Amino acid sequence: MQILVVGSGAREHALVRALVADPEVTAVHAAPGNPGIGDVAHLHEVDAMNRAAVAALAVRLGVDLVVVGPEAPLVAGVGDAVREAGVPCFGPSGAAAALEGSKAFAKEVMAAAGVPTAASRTCDDIDQVAAALAEFGAPHVVKDDGLAAGKGVVVTDDAQAALAHARACLDRPGRRVVVEEYLDGPEVSLFVLCDGTNVVPLAPAQDFKRIGDGDTGPNTGGMGAYSPLPWAPATLVDEVVTRVAQPTIDEMARRGTPFVGVLYCGLALTSRGLRVVEFNARFGDPETQVVLARLADPLGTLLLAAATGHLADHGPLTWHDDAAVTVVIASANYPATPRTGDVITGVALAGTVDGVHVLHAGTTARDGALVSSGGRVLSVVGVGDDLPSARTVAYTGVDKIRLADSQHRTDIATAAAEGRITTPGL
Repeated sequence: MQILVVGSGAREHALVRALVADPEVTAVHAAPGNPGIGDVAHLHEVDAMNRAAVAALAVRLGVDLVVVGPEAPLVAGVGDAVREAGVPCFGPSGAAAALEGSKAFAKEVMAAAGVPTAASRTCDDIDQVAAALAEFGAPHVVKDDGLAAGKGVVVTDDAQAALAHARACLDRPGRRVVVEEYLDGPEVSLFVLCDGTNVVPLAPAQDFKRIGDGDTGPNTGGMGAYSPLPWAPATLVDEVVTRVAQPTIDEMARRGTPFVGVLYCGLALTSRGLRVVEFNARFGDPETQVVLARLADPLGTLLLAAATGHLADHGPLTWHDDAAVTVVIASANYPATPRTGDVITGVALAGTVDGVHVLHAGTTARDGALVSSGGRVLSVVGVGDDLPSARTVAYTGVDKIRLADSQHRTDIATAAAEGRITTPGL
């Protein structure tokens, strides 16, 4: 089986790494990929947003499956073009990807499916926003309705800051914002594979969205993650499948827009029980890095089954008992105005640490050197017997890497490893 992975980040590097390990996979291609992906897969210079070009590449290569990583190509309908060309695609149609492309649409689907989520108001102007903020009270939660690379959400006690974020979102043509009630309790990420009818859950993970230790500073695309979650209820995955994922997939099918791919369920375990924070229509970054590090089943055959409607043929997945922690190394000034072009050293040295592998995100090759090309530059994944050992391994890897003025959080998985996370609602 030959597979084409669309995208260029650490999520796609994690997917490629897992696909290469599948004995049924004979070749992996990536478009456009990055230098790390290029070490293990064939790279192709194709714009991931160009529907026709991606579909033509899949046909020319004769691949058996296309896996679309990022959200923007999915919302733009790259998956539709690939399927129209006769190639199976793991990734929803443009219409189904609206579950991520529009927060308001996702709320509408959740309401129709009876999925538990935060109360919310969809607002078209700043007066509506002000009224919603007053209705729900602080902490204030304001979300850009459209795609914002994981940085469209503001959670603040400052009503003026909430209004300012809403105004910035509304200033863009055709934009709306969603104002929500604040959800207490720890957050969980759960990926659920879908074939339009059936669902198969992966292992839960937790990510860290804010730039600074102790969850301080602005939101980012994600600064680290870990799996498993020793504090999570044993019934969590089954509850998410029963109350969230399956009803959502059933509702999407009822609407004539079946969802094929991975439904990312962002959850809060609140004092009132399980609530959905958000849906994404693709694998999350950086949670994918730790979840795939623990998956024992071959990934390629699993994704092909989802893409071709045969998930029902798969039983429960099997997982390694190990724990995994990923720490993101980000460039100077991320997330505001990331600095690029800085030389990166020590990646190979970090990879020699037992239990460590390094995944490329914002990197490129220049004059024979590896340099930064984005905000989040590398994901350093550590695998160990338990969370404390996985943390130690990951940070040992981080310490080997040099990138001028880089930033990373030092507290990824600390609270979980020390048993300091509680679940008020379950």
